[in-house]
Amino acid sequence: MFSKRLNQIENHISQMAAKPSTFQEVPRAPPDVIFNLTATYKADTFEKKVNLGVGAYRDDNGKPWVLPVVKKAEREIINDPELDHEYLPITGLVSFKEASIKLILGADNPAIKEKRVVAAQTISGTGANHLGALFLSRFYRKANHKPIFNNVGFETRDYAYYDPKTIGLDIGGMLDSLENAPEGSIILLHACAHNPTGVDPTQEQWKAIADVMEKKNHFPFFDCAYQGFASGDLDRDAWAVRYFVERGFELLVCQSYAKNFGLYGQRAGCLTFVLRDSETALKVDSQLAKLQRAEISNPPAHGARIVSLVLNDSALFDEWVENLKTMSFRIQEMRRRLYVNLVELETPGTWNHITDQIGMFSFTGLKPHQVKVIKEKYHVYLTDNGRISMAGLSSKNVEYFAKAVDDVVRNHP
Repeated sequence: MFSKRLNQIENHISQMAAKPSTFQEVPRAPPDVIFNLTATYKADTFEKKVNLGVGAYRDDNGKPWVLPVVKKAEREIINDPELDHEYLPITGLVSFKEASIKLILGADNPAIKEKRVVAAQTISGTGANHLGALFLSRFYRKANHKPIFNNVGFETRDYAYYDPKTIGLDIGGMLDSLENAPEGSIILLHACAHNPTGVDPTQEQWKAIADVMEKKNHFPFFDCAYQGFASGDLDRDAWAVRYFVERGFELLVCQSYAKNFGLYGQRAGCLTFVLRDSETALKVDSQLAKLQRAEISNPPAHGARIVSLVLNDSALFDEWVENLKTMSFRIQEMRRRLYVNLVELETPGTWNHITDQIGMFSFTGLKPHQVKVIKEKYHVYLTDNGRISMAGLSSKNVEYFAKAVDDVVRNHP
């Protein structure tokens, strides 16, 4: 009897296994470019290999750097006898949100005093972009970024920005694009340290951008992942956002604390709305809570607690600013050294764009076939468009990379 029942079970399992999967027609997605590049780098056994693809800070030894102030804050949090692991409010830790608003807008910003600013804690900057796009898809009257907006039903178009001839900003093309965009378009803008180009508008250019956007009634959607990390100056890196607020724009801004706190895996971010009046702010806040509840229920606590503690403690804040300068100035020094090496090698072309650009990333101007040679001959890993992470350079490999660039520019034009 038992044997017969066992045979029946085995036959049933065989029949089920023979049935095609409900999802067999699902197409296989291509691997993520950056993560695939890192995996290839890790599998490479070449001694002098260099990874210039990763978007995370590394010290001069090529190691991840946990900010000293973060270590200090974590110890304080862990030793807090009142620490618990209860849910945060739906839109996040209040002290974290309030500190984030002050950080990006400035503590004395009139919009804060007039109570027309609301915020939601998000899953880093990506989550802020998603929640912001989701909100706008539901309520805006005109109703890495493209996929985020496409996922919530927006039609997206690129505007002119990077000029490969100058390896700089195509401000004329950008202004024309904004002028010709449908009135009331949502315009995604990087507040500082533009990714992937490293090319930022000057303050005068930002003013011209604001002029066109005001004329066309466009809505500014700022993404700010590098405040303080870009230049080492928190106020300078927030200038564009604050200028638009000063001009009277309603806008939203997405903040990430991955780069400027080194909290890559903690996914601490914030979405902030600046609105016309306090009554509208209350309405927006209620809808953000409703959307967030359906998406993630509640945001994670640990990273937000670290950021909140540091931003709200004057001594820790001052230490954080020094940590920011350590990271920012090392990146700037790597730009300078790469430029100097290329000039000393008399590498064909002009290379001032290396030091003119800002932030973690740089568009080198290398062509895809040159990148291919650098990968295969020198075991230097970067994206096919010639973008490099300056954080991957160090005093130990910058000369090696410069010689690789010199070789491909000379011999593979």
